[in-house]
Amino acid sequence: MPSRLDRTIQRTMARRKPATVHGMLVVDKPAGMTSHDVVGLLRRRLGERRIGHAGTLDPDATGVLVVGVGNATRLMRYATAGEKTYQCEVVLGSETSTLDSSGEVTARHHMVLEPDEVREASKAFLGEIQQVPPMVSAVRVGGRRLHELAREGVEVERAPRHITVSSFDLQPTSDPLVYRAVITCSAGTYVRTLGADLGSALGGGAHIRALRRTASGSFGEDQAAAPDEARLRPVVDMVGSMTRMLVSVSDHPTIRNGGVLPFDRYQGEGPWAVVAAHPDTGGSDELLAVHELVGDRIRVGVVIPLPS
Repeated sequence: MPSRLDRTIQRTMARRKPATVHGMLVVDKPAGMTSHDVVGLLRRRLGERRIGHAGTLDPDATGVLVVGVGNATRLMRYATAGEKTYQCEVVLGSETSTLDSSGEVTARHHMVLEPDEVREASKAFLGEIQQVPPMVSAVRVGGRRLHELAREGVEVERAPRHITVSSFDLQPTSDPLVYRAVITCSAGTYVRTLGADLGSALGGGAHIRALRRTASGSFGEDQAAAPDEARLRPVVDMVGSMTRMLVSVSDHPTIRNGGVLPFDRYQGEGPWAVVAAHPDTGGSDELLAVHELVGDRIRVGVVIPLPS
């Protein structure tokens, strides 16, 4: 009978076996599931362990979750970096422990405001701003995630982060304290914090509810499907918004071995999805690598290995 150490080694080797399923999915995450739950479901569905997602959604939040499988997980930093669009409701007059409707009410405020006042206050949050991550986030401080510390009743100082809010559109509803919001922002933005900060700027407090991500990078909710229905798409779709650079067969060895092509072969500022076209077979273009412009030099960002 194998020893405990032998069984541990066998399990580790099994986890490290080369991925055999490669591609990406655009999932419409339902409420009540964590982003990690979605990954677990897809691991079982696809029979592949090497799966990751771009941009965590809170359990109560719904919407677009971009998922990479196999070789596509090498492209996560590009998928995560894309701009995001959210819709939610901002509830003025009450603050909660989680900055959204899942938490306990911690303060109430008497707020009587006109829609123009609310819209004017939101302008302060447009453009490049600094935002302090909430205690209920997954950011690590001193090796601990903030939400773990928050559950223990501990609050620590958090360094502000630079974010960009491209749009913050607010529309009144039949309830004078509830506004429908559509927000387009950079990766790393906490919409809950935007809602809470807006409430403070208006002289009271606020929290958000019904948070939904309607777009992540170039992927919108019209392309998304439930976790058990989402279609496995080619790896190259993960970087579909990049400038596509078609290369000939004679260039493949250079690209596969981590090399770059002559500078004048690159058009625009990149990054470039370097692909091998397959027009004769009717198959999808195959992603070979991603190249980037750093200063005045072309650099290899990622090389995609040959599928197992």
